[in-house]
Amino acid sequence: MKFTLSWLKDHLDTDAPLDKIVETLTAIGLEVESIDDKAALKPFKIARVLTAERHPDADKLQVLSVDTGDGKPVQVVCGAPNARAGLIGAFAAPGTYVPGLHVTLGVGKIRGVESHGMMCSERELEMSDEHNGIIDLPADAPVGTSFAAYAGLDDPVIEINLTPNRPDCTSVYGIARDLAAAGLGKLKDGAVAAVKGSGQAPVKLTIDAPDLCLGFGLRLVRGVKNGPSPKWLQQRLTAIGLRPINALVDITNYITFDRGRPLHVFDAAKVKGNLVVRRARDGETVLALDGREYKLNDQVCVIADDNGVESIAGIMGGEHSGCDENTTDVLIESALWNPRNIARTGRELGIITDARYRFERGVDPEFMVPGLELATQMVLDLCGGTPTETEVVGYAGHEPKLVTFPTSEVKRLTGTDVAKAESLDILKRLGFAPQGDGDTVDFAVPSWRPDVDGKADLVEEVMRIHGVDNITPQPLLGHVAVNGKILTTLQIRSRAARRALAARGMMEAVTYSFIPAAHAEAFGSGHNHGAALKLANPIAADMSDMRPSLLPGLLAAGQRNADRGVQDLALFEVSGTYEGDTPEKQRRVAGGVRRGTAKLDGAGRHWAGNAGVVGVFDAKADALAVLEACGAPIDRVQIEAGAPSWYHPGRSGTIKLGPKVVLGHFGEFHPKTLETLDVGGALCGFEIFVDAIPEPKQKATRTKPPLSLSAFQTVRRDFAFVVEKSVEAATVIRAAGTADKKLISAVQVFDIFESPALGEGKKSIAIEVAIQPQERTLTDEDLDGLAKRIVENVGKQTGGVLRG
Repeated sequence: MKFTLSWLKDHLDTDAPLDKIVETLTAIGLEVESIDDKAALKPFKIARVLTAERHPDADKLQVLSVDTGDGKPVQVVCGAPNARAGLIGAFAAPGTYVPGLHVTLGVGKIRGVESHGMMCSERELEMSDEHNGIIDLPADAPVGTSFAAYAGLDDPVIEINLTPNRPDCTSVYGIARDLAAAGLGKLKDGAVAAVKGSGQAPVKLTIDAPDLCLGFGLRLVRGVKNGPSPKWLQQRLTAIGLRPINALVDITNYITFDRGRPLHVFDAAKVKGNLVVRRARDGETVLALDGREYKLNDQVCVIADDNGVESIAGIMGGEHSGCDENTTDVLIESALWNPRNIARTGRELGIITDARYRFERGVDPEFMVPGLELATQMVLDLCGGTPTETEVVGYAGHEPKLVTFPTSEVKRLTGTDVAKAESLDILKRLGFAPQGDGDTVDFAVPSWRPDVDGKADLVEEVMRIHGVDNITPQPLLGHVAVNGKILTTLQIRSRAARRALAARGMMEAVTYSFIPAAHAEAFGSGHNHGAALKLANPIAADMSDMRPSLLPGLLAAGQRNADRGVQDLALFEVSGTYEGDTPEKQRRVAGGVRRGTAKLDGAGRHWAGNAGVVGVFDAKADALAVLEACGAPIDRVQIEAGAPSWYHPGRSGTIKLGPKVVLGHFGEFHPKTLETLDVGGALCGFEIFVDAIPEPKQKATRTKPPLSLSAFQTVRRDFAFVVEKSVEAATVIRAAGTADKKLISAVQVFDIFESPALGEGKKSIAIEVAIQPQERTLTDEDLDGLAKRIVENVGKQTGGVLRG
């Protein structure tokens, strides 16, 4: 947002210098991005041509003697056709940088005659495109003084970096209002007087899309004379980077920046029939004022007449009904548009205009009609004419929001004591209307502040005017205990999971939380996890759903690496998944995939033996490593065959703690799942639900437990049990280990054997039991008794018998 200092002072009565204004703007949240103090134009002086003689060697050049005000005439060679004795213009001495030419002048020779400077045209000073002659000033122009000051070109230009939540400051008047509230001056009366009209406009308006157009004001002015706008208006528009076009168009551009009220003018003679605000029809086109033709759809709001589309509502007018030097009757439009629709239309069509910039952020609805009156008055002042009465359609009026403001919130949210009276006074100066008194006050939000919704917004308003610099720095409070806990349990476990997986040779990946709908469905979205979480405004068509699992992103990342030659890869991620739109269905998960031969002990080909491809047991080992790092009771977890549908049904498992608590899944992937993701190769993976791991019953401590070593030698006994094929080895291990928890220190499987000799549907599971005496050396009777209990326990829990 750009504006000049004099423009600001049209609305703000202040004697503050430029640097103070700039400092205050930044302090109240309107950060100043740049300042052009017009120093480049300061060297140019007003000078008088004393004599003008023809150049001896060039018919089109003249040698001028120029009085610059110091009594020492200088010689200048000039080719301007209007150069003559007595002319007063703008002079640039040697060493001056000329912005229109992008050159710094020096003393030069032109056809053998020295030239000590130059007389300048308007284009050379970037005043306009005029270059047919040098600047010709009135006879009373003060020779020797600054040309920039005389011509009003020394007006500093300020540019602020406006945040999207401040639509009220897309106008110079709104910026002046904020500065006045900050105590930098007094806001001048911005009230707009109604312009009396005669008769009704012959053009009527109908709103067929009331959800897109919230109000429409229209007025006809007959008998206007359109031409160039006055110099002061052109200078202001040029200063902020706009090109003056003609008086009617310049008026609308001026009010857009002056009051934040975009307007549009139609040449009434080019409008056929009545106007209607409607949705465009699919395939309709309009030739816009930028000379481009746009293809529209039924989501675009347009203003149309009997000829078709005349304007893309709130964004850009059409070329057909634009105003030019032949316009005599003009329709002035001031309307309210749906901000979301304006933003969507502008993005789809790729149009960026000052009108769109304001409408998509939210303009002041209560200034719709005053904006129309102000435009009418400027048209009458600059172009003449006779106005009709104003017609307003569809505007239901503004109902101000009420926000309850406990004055204690300022201290609670900012830690700064601001007196209640000061807080209320600041809000009143900003236009918020208090209703009632006491420690809690209801404030009516002004119509120009659509960004204010709650009490925290009012606290922000108080603090930015009170001054963020007034917040006293405070040291961070120390923890009571030296070793006090800083991180949450979930944060600690997430870090531990990352370290554990990195130590197992896996590389951390960060994947998008948004995945294609087909991938989300393949991993349970809309089925196992309830309703699919679809994005209302996805950043891309293939990123439409929130991920219900980390695995789709990791598998896709692995395939992208494989496509580029990295076949053996192990990736992990510790992040969030989204199984629903409630907090309990947003989970913290540690997941990983291994591809090719990326095993823990190495990958790829080797002379001593190639690494095998990854499989279910690699994923199982990774999953258990995460659980152990997170402090889960590994000795009590149960592993069951089977996992969700995206895993291979015979090569996967589920990790549980008791019958209900599911800690995670692991395994190789189902071929259909890989086909859906367009992924190939040997793959396995796992997911551990970090937030499902129960808190430890004992208080966490960094002190290690005392080392307890037995003085007696460990005894190992082997057992082979014949069981049904459906019996899991883990069940046999658990049954053997519980025969005597004090003596049995470990149980592991070392052989599984199947043969028809064992019987139909039978298998043999051989286990090694480590027996660790604690109090004395065990006798043969002790060991025989323990072996008997192991056999009985396994038989009771699994139906197995000792293999003969």
